[in-house]
Amino acid sequence: MHNKVVYHAMKALHAFGFPVLRFNFRGAGLSEGEHDQGRGEVEDVRSALDWLSSEYHLPIVFCGFSFGAATGLHAACPDDRVVGIIALGMPVSSESRVYTYNFLGDCGKPKIFISGARDQYGPAANLKQIVAAAAGPKQLVLVDGAEHFFQGHLHEMQAAIHNWVQAVFNPVRQVG
Repeated sequence: MHNKVVYHAMKALHAFGFPVLRFNFRGAGLSEGEHDQGRGEVEDVRSALDWLSSEYHLPIVFCGFSFGAATGLHAACPDDRVVGIIALGMPVSSESRVYTYNFLGDCGKPKIFISGARDQYGPAANLKQIVAAAAGPKQLVLVDGAEHFFQGHLHEMQAAIHNWVQAVFNPVRQVG
């Protein structure tokens, strides 16, 4: 929740006037509960979507980073309140975990996948295969020279978010 990738993504979305919710999954930071290998964390995302919907009554653009992207996609794809999906640093494998994304073939929402071209958890070749198998509309942005945390390339990640939101949703930018 407090890493630079999540912070810069929040700033990019907030620049459009979107309400943004950042949260820790169960067992992370000061949150209650224990890590549940992705199962319970999908429920955490659903709870966050429920709160956003009840609080703001607006369509939702889901944005997740790393484990949050992998887990959040499972909750966001089938949720009718979610109108767009941003996956940052989507992992293919990490430590002993292997992530699968077969369900993306049925996810017809606008999606953008933004990763570092040198992401150690999501090699570009693997991401290209996953995105190719996903339903459209979709876009893959590989940030040259960037690794998983976009160190030294956060501006390019933010610009990709901004350009995609502008192209897909054409929002009126908030001033002030």
